Amino acid sequence: MQDMQKVFSEIREAKKEMKELRAQYKDALTQTDKYPELADKMTEMREEKKRIETKVQQQMGKAYEKLEDLKSEVAANEELLNDIAITTLMDGKTVEVVDEFKNRYEPVYVVKFKKTNEIQKEEA
Repeated sequence: MQDMQKVFSEIREAKKEMKELRAQYKDALTQTDKYPELADKMTEMREEKKRIETKVQQQMGKAYEKLEDLKSEVAANEELLNDIAITTLMDGKTVEVVDEFKNRYEPVYVVKFKKTNEIQKEEA
């Protein structure tokens, strides 16, 4: 198995190179004839879309509030389900759920790394 630190460093280097290439790409786009004009039109259209969405949300009133409440409830329950699945896995038990159509679902575990505020001290 490869060294985790080595793979992590390779990912960081690739992301750094991607960032530089993405900047070159954006610069090249702004140098074209139509791109800046089209980008401005898209911004205007997004703003208009947002105004329409806000208007419809206000018209829906309580129904839209219910939608937002349900979204929050689903997010909280998904987090709870994740916590239960991890606890069940750590207990050595099988982790799966079944829907109303008898379809079985098994978890997909993802590991992500988050930067901490600590700086690792050099070891001598």
